[in-house]
Amino acid sequence: MAGLRNIVGGEIKEYTRMLSQARNQAVERMVKEAEELGADAVIGMRFTTSQTMSGAAEILAYGTAVKLV
Repeated sequence: MAGLRNIVGGEIKEYTRMLSQARNQAVERMVKEAEELGADAVIGMRFTTSQTMSGAAEILAYGTAVKLV
């Protein structure tokens, strides 16, 4: 079905849902790592995506962990 939608156009809801879940997981991992470092916040957060192979992509979340004084 996704292949057909790709040809005729339209949102591929399953893929959108999967990317949203991956984005949330990336943020959760970043926050956990910042907490383990003793940070109070993460600033300058960004997302980046790339295609790792045909039909597969990765989402990265990165930012700067800061400690408030």
